[in-house]
Amino acid sequence: MTEVHLRTLSRWQADQQRDAVADLYAKTYRGAAGAEYHDRQAFLDRFEQDVQRPDFDMVVADAAGLVGCAYGFRIARTGAWWSGLRGELPEDIEELTASGRMFLLAELMVLPAHRRTGIATRLGERLLARLDADLIVAAVYRTGDETEDDAAADVLHSWGWSKLGALDPRAARDSSGPGPAARDVWIRRPLR
Repeated sequence: MTEVHLRTLSRWQADQQRDAVADLYAKTYRGAAGAEYHDRQAFLDRFEQDVQRPDFDMVVADAAGLVGCAYGFRIARTGAWWSGLRGELPEDIEELTASGRMFLLAELMVLPAHRRTGIATRLGERLLARLDADLIVAAVYRTGDETEDDAAADVLHSWGWSKLGALDPRAARDSSGPGPAARDVWIRRPLR
C-alpha cells in the first residue's frame, strides 16, 4: 500500500480543497446504511459553513490523493448544539460549553480501502493534540447495523472516549450539530 502522509491545512487551504474533501466524503459513505445523509452537496453546504467557524482545524491523509480527513471547531457558547440531547445535560458539560472550551470533532473519515490501517487513529491524534480545549465532543451516526455500531463504539472506547448519550434525530440543529439521523454523543477530555 502507498505511504500515507498527514498534512494540517489552514482554513484557506481547507476551503481550496473543498471539492476533493467532498469527493472523499461521497466515496467514504457510498453504499453505507443511512447514505441519504451523506449526500455530497449537503456535505459541501455544511463544510462551507464549518470552515468559517471559530478555531476550525483540519488534518488530511494523502496517498497520491486524499484517503482520509478529520476536522472540527469550537462549539458555540450558546449551548444550542445540545438541543435534542436525551436526558439532562450534566452541569460540568453545561459550564464547559458556556466557557467556550469545547471542541467538536465534526468529521473523521477514511476511505474503505484504507480502513483498519491506523489512519483514523493518526488523523484523530494529530488533530486533537493541537487543541486548547477542556472537552472534545463527537456525534456519531448510528447505521442501524448492530455489528457496525458496536465496532464504532469499541473503537471510540479504545481511544479514550465515553458515551454521554443520544441526540433526538427530530431536533432542529444548525450545521455544527447533527442532522436528521440518530446519533450518539461521545466525549473525551484532551490528553495533556
